[in-house]
Amino acid sequence: MYDVPFQSDIETPFADSVVSTARTSIGDSLRSVIYFTPSAMDLLYVRRDLYESRESALEAKSRLVEFERVGFAEAPVRTALAVPAEAESIGAYEFTVRIHEDGFVVRVLGADAGVLLTTDGIDVDAFEDAATAITSLLDE
Repeated sequence: MYDVPFQSDIETPFADSVVSTARTSIGDSLRSVIYFTPSAMDLLYVRRDLYESRESALEAKSRLVEFERVGFAEAPVRTALAVPAEAESIGAYEFTVRIHEDGFVVRVLGADAGVLLTTDGIDVDAFEDAATAITSLLDE
């Protein structure tokens, strides 16, 4: 029912680490794992029951990535909100969770790359576990 990896242009050990990290943290509720930059994307994993073909999965996920790429442009705003000396600081940006009717989208950003996880409904703590682990992979 699940675990459909795709060929990717990113290094296989890194892609495998990202997918393994997401699967370990989120489990069978994980729907897809997408690696993206401001100009490219790679679909690293999609659960088998979701799409009829790789092409249909890529089409659906490319629309999502286009929306989530705004995160790179938002970096100065997030940084300004995290200034530790300011009383209004809310701390450093960690990750974004978007709640939809049929699941969640989790966006984790590094300096020049990000990862999107799509899931069925799950416990919010699993998002933090996955995002923290993926952040360390992006920062390597």
